[in-house]
Amino acid sequence: MAAVNSLGTDVKAASWLPLIVVVLTQIQASFAVNALTVSMAGITTDLDTPATSVGTAITAGTFAMAAFILLGAKIGARFGTRGVFQIAVGIHAAAMAGVALSLSPAMLFIAQASSGAVIALIAPALTVFIATNYHGDRQAKAIGLLAAAIPLAGVLALLLAGWFAETIGWRWSFALMVALGAVNLLLSFRIKKVPAQNDLVIDWTGALLAAVSIILLSFGFSGLNAWGVWFATSQAPFSILGISPAPLLIILGVIGGQIFFVWISKRQREHRSRIFDLRVLATRSELAVTACMATMLFVGTAANFLIPLYMQVVQGLSGIQTSFSIIPYTISIFLASTFVAYLYKLAPPRVLGPVGFVVVAAALTLIAFTVRGEWGQFFIVAGLILLGLGQGSIVALVFNTLLSSAPKQLAGDVGAWRGLVHNLSGSIGIAVASAFAVGILAATLQTSADEHPEISDQLISEVNINQADFLTNAQLEAVLAETSATDAEAAAAIAINEEARLLSLKISLLGLAGLALLAIVPATRMPGRIAGELPEQVEPDDPDRIDEDVPLNQVAHDEENVS
Repeated sequence: MAAVNSLGTDVKAASWLPLIVVVLTQIQASFAVNALTVSMAGITTDLDTPATSVGTAITAGTFAMAAFILLGAKIGARFGTRGVFQIAVGIHAAAMAGVALSLSPAMLFIAQASSGAVIALIAPALTVFIATNYHGDRQAKAIGLLAAAIPLAGVLALLLAGWFAETIGWRWSFALMVALGAVNLLLSFRIKKVPAQNDLVIDWTGALLAAVSIILLSFGFSGLNAWGVWFATSQAPFSILGISPAPLLIILGVIGGQIFFVWISKRQREHRSRIFDLRVLATRSELAVTACMATMLFVGTAANFLIPLYMQVVQGLSGIQTSFSIIPYTISIFLASTFVAYLYKLAPPRVLGPVGFVVVAAALTLIAFTVRGEWGQFFIVAGLILLGLGQGSIVALVFNTLLSSAPKQLAGDVGAWRGLVHNLSGSIGIAVASAFAVGILAATLQTSADEHPEISDQLISEVNINQADFLTNAQLEAVLAETSATDAEAAAAIAINEEARLLSLKISLLGLAGLALLAIVPATRMPGRIAGELPEQVEPDDPDRIDEDVPLNQVAHDEENVS
């Protein structure tokens, strides 16, 4: 007789179809972000918008996903994971159609934000499908393939989106995702239903606290570049005593996050339903895993944004040229994510984690000290490959470790937490890296302009350096054409801009390398071993436990009483 897991699913009879749907859906969800990055040049020209606005659209989707993913996990559990998943996949395909048909930056922003919001329903479902359909070695492989699906989407985006942007247009990349969404929707009907928890009470107060906190963080970090890191710019919607709203919103978001954790801690002590189960982070090791996940995703996403930005804006490479230039990096992420599981028998996570962060820091340092106007030199390619290997290994390692330490009943919470950390950290990484790089650029331009006698004070007064952005030489020439700049001044300004852009990239990469080294300390707190399968329930006598709770069956009983 086939074995049956705690949720009533026949795990031994499970086919690979659920995993196929999981991987294809993860590709559908991840492809859009990578396609936006690769298509940056075409989008900025077609929609007449600066390159950093594409980064804003990316963060809109990822922040929206992070804001609602905790609620998405509970909605899936309450109304049935498969049914909610199917509705979300259909809406996501419609949002991709909106991106493909965008006529303005605002339309692109709204469509991308909508896609992120429905991914909040999709991401927890993917983890639930794995937890309820696979066990043992199959489950370990499925977890690895889910982690590898994100870089796989990156490889496909580099090839397909880069080719489309060069030939038939960037919009066709998102039309392709509409078709993939239809395929995933049809295949999902062959996945076994996960029973709905009809008695589950959704903690709407906790959901509201989480969403408001993340939305405040979203606007705060997204506005760092345009509104000002500290003092308000002319683009800021408001200011308080001359202070930019960006840091104020970030502070409010952090305060809201603290209130959120106080709230769910209170609900957990009372054995009542909550929007997120803290037993996912029940030990100090799991907190360390989360810290490592957040740091790596911050560093990796920031680097993944800065490198294509440099290629397309500084070097003037086309979409397809950019794609082929960073394919070694993306393939190395995919390979590391897929095969890092084979290292688990050789060393535990608390050894593999620090080694991975050292590799990431070394790779970023190598790129920073060797990057020049040419991208194809040996050391740059080697640095990208090392960066991909370290990044892919750490992302797969921390996800596998966190998922393997949680009970099957909390698989949706694990998936939601993974999605929240993934998107929030990645979005903050893009926003902070963009603001930091632009800040270095503006400071360098100001210093260089003052030191060059051929640049007149009149020209400096006509160009607002404080609102500098990454511009191609052609775009800068167009700006200077509207000023009093002479030919000599224009040539000097272009040369200064080239040097400032390169220096800004170097310093930004070194900053990310330093952040990767800081993650070595929490990495040493990761578990000393990794399990091959999700446990049925949390061990109550774990010496590292920092919470106090009752067994899962007691919580379920209490929640039924609450309902």
